[in-house]
Amino acid sequence: MNRKLSIENASFGYNDNGLVFENINIQVNEQECLCLLGPNGSGKTTLLNCINGTFPLKSGSIFINGKNIKSYSIIELARIIGIVFQEHSAPFPYTSLEVVRMGRTPYLGVFETPSRGDTELAYSIMEDLGIAHLAEKSYTQISGGERQLVLIARTLCQEPEIILFDEPTSHLDFKNQAMVLRTIKQLSEKGMTIVMSSHFPNHVWKIGTHVAMLGFKGMVAQGLVNEVMTEEFLTETYNVDVKIYDAESGMKKVRYCEPIFD
Repeated sequence: MNRKLSIENASFGYNDNGLVFENINIQVNEQECLCLLGPNGSGKTTLLNCINGTFPLKSGSIFINGKNIKSYSIIELARIIGIVFQEHSAPFPYTSLEVVRMGRTPYLGVFETPSRGDTELAYSIMEDLGIAHLAEKSYTQISGGERQLVLIARTLCQEPEIILFDEPTSHLDFKNQAMVLRTIKQLSEKGMTIVMSSHFPNHVWKIGTHVAMLGFKGMVAQGLVNEVMTEEFLTETYNVDVKIYDAESGMKKVRYCEPIFD
C-alpha cells in the first residue's frame, strides 16, 4: 500500500511554554484507519492541527504522499486533507445542504459561487450518508449527532484523500455516538484513509485498523490494533491500571477495557 502520511521526529510547543509533544513518529498507509489515543494534554488535537497545516512543527517533518506539507499551498492541502472537529457552531442558520456545499470552497475562485454541480454533489453525498432528509433543515436546529454527520458530509464534499477526526463523539449521547462511529467505519471500509483521535479506547476495536498511543512522555506504542491494544500499553498511556475483557454476543466476540480501581 502507498504511504499517505508520515510524521517524523515531530515536536511542537507554544512559544516558550515547553513542548506539547516531542519525537513523534507515525506512519499511515492508504486505506488505513489509525486511532490516536492519549489522555487530555498529551497533544492529540494539536498533532491533528499540525498534520492539517494549521500549526507549524517546532522540529521534525510531516509528509503527505511523500511530499513535505511545507511544500503544499493552503488550497492544495485543503484538497487532500479534510478535518472534522469536536464541535462546530454556525454563526448563521444555514441549511444543512448549504453547510455541506461549503466543502467545495477549495475548488472555487475568489468571487466564484458554488455551481449547480457543486450542489448536486453535496446532495448526493448526503444521500449516501442517509441524511438527505436534513438538506433543507437549519443546521442550528438539528441534533448533535446529525450535525456531526453534516460535517462529515461537508468534509467528503472536499473530496479529500485523508480525513482527520478530532474526538468526533466526545459530546454525543450513546445513540449519536453509535451513528457517527458507524459512518466512520463505513468510510474506512470503502477505502478512505482516516486518522481519528478519541477519548474512548473501546472505539478502537470497533473501527480501527491501527492505533497510536500518546502519553505525557511521548509515544507509547503504535501498530496493528490487536498487537498494540494491550493492558500494558493502555496502563502506561493513561497512567491508570487497565484490564481488558473478552466476551461473546451470539456468534460475535467482543473485546473491551476498563480502568481498575482498588
